[in-house]
Amino acid sequence: MAFIRVTDLDLAGKRVFIRADMNVPVKDGKVTSDARITASMRTIEHCLKAGAKVMVTSHLGRPTEGEFKEEDSLKPVVDVIAQKLGKNIRLIREWTDGGFDVADGELVVLENCRVNKGEKKNVDDTAKKYAALCDVFVMDAFGTAHRAEASTHGVAKFAPTAAAGILLTEELDALEKALANPARPMVAIVGGSKVSTKLTVLEALSEKCEQLVVGGGIANTFLKATGHNVGKSLCEDDLVPTAQALIEKMTARGATIPIAVDVVCGKKFDANEPAVLKDAGDVADDDMIFDIGPKSAQELADIIMKAGTVVWNGPVGVFEFDQFGEGTKTIAMAIANTNAFTLAGGGDTIAAIQKYDIYDKVSYISPPWRFWRNARCKAGFRGQGQKRGRSPHHP
Repeated sequence: MAFIRVTDLDLAGKRVFIRADMNVPVKDGKVTSDARITASMRTIEHCLKAGAKVMVTSHLGRPTEGEFKEEDSLKPVVDVIAQKLGKNIRLIREWTDGGFDVADGELVVLENCRVNKGEKKNVDDTAKKYAALCDVFVMDAFGTAHRAEASTHGVAKFAPTAAAGILLTEELDALEKALANPARPMVAIVGGSKVSTKLTVLEALSEKCEQLVVGGGIANTFLKATGHNVGKSLCEDDLVPTAQALIEKMTARGATIPIAVDVVCGKKFDANEPAVLKDAGDVADDDMIFDIGPKSAQELADIIMKAGTVVWNGPVGVFEFDQFGEGTKTIAMAIANTNAFTLAGGGDTIAAIQKYDIYDKVSYISPPWRFWRNARCKAGFRGQGQKRGRSPHHP
C-alpha cells in the first residue's frame, strides 16, 4: 500500500494542517476522557519538533453547520493540549479564509470543523479553502476516515502534499499485515446479531481466510443453514440461502466455516437465566441459543492456536452474562496465547478484551465500532489505532 508518511517529509518552516480525531466526551466544559487527544499528540509533537507551523482541527459532537455554539467549541480540547504541552495554545474561531499567522514550531487549534459550511457534504470550495492554508495536509483521524468530508477527503485532493499521520500509518500497516498480506493460515472471527449488518465483510473475508468463524446471532443463521433447529434464537431466515452460499464458496476452495456442535441455551434473555448445555442437534423449539458449548469453543481455540493471522470482530455469545460468556472467554484466551498476529476491533470486542484482561496480549487493537467500515474501504486514507502487546510501540 503506497502512501506518503508524515515522518518521511521535511516539515521545517512548512504550514502543516492536521485533521485529527479529538471528538472526546465533554461534561461541564471539561474533557472526561482524553484518550483520543493523547493518541493524536504523537503526530502533533512530531510536526512541532520538525519546526513546522502546525494547525490542527477536529470535529466535536454534532453541531449544526454554519451555526457556532459555545457547547460545540474545541476549547476543552485546547485546555488539555495546553496542559500536555505546558504552554498556552491559541484557538482560532474563524479560520477557513485564513488571516492568521503561525510561527515555526507553534501549534494553533482551528475551531470545530463540522461548523463550517460545506464540511459534511465535502464541497470542493470548502476543501480548497482548507488546502490554501497549508503546504502539507496530514490525515490522522481514523474515527472519521470512512466519511468523505471536506476535512478528511476533499482537502487531500487540493493540498500541495497529502500525507498520513503516525496513527494513520500504524493503522494502514496493521490492516495491510492482517488483511492484504496475512501470515497463513488466516482466521477471521465475526460475531454480531445479524448477518445483514456484516454481509459485505463476510463475503470479502470468505475469499481471504482459511477459517471464517461466525458467532452470536450470525452463527444461528449459519446453524439453520446446515439444517439445525435454532428454536426462538435470533436468526435471519431470509439470509439462510446467503449463509449456505458462503459455506459452499468456502468449501469449494478448501476453506471452512466451523459450525457449532454444541450450544448453551436459555428460555429468555435475562442475567439470571440458567445456562443449559445441549448438542447442536437437540435445540428445542422454545430454546434460545446464547453461546457456543465447550466442544465448539475448544475447536475454535485449536484453530486460533495454529493460525498465522487472527482478525477478531465480535463475541460468540452473550458474554455480558457470565453463564453465557465461556465461549467468548475461551476464544479470548486463545487469542492471548497464540503466536499469530492478532488484530481486534469493534466496541463489543474491546469490551470482551477488557473483561478477560487480555488488552496487552493483542497485537493490534483498532478503535471501537468503526473498524470494519474502514477495513473494507478501498480508497482514501485509513487509520488510527493503538498498538498493544507484541507491537513495538505504545502511544
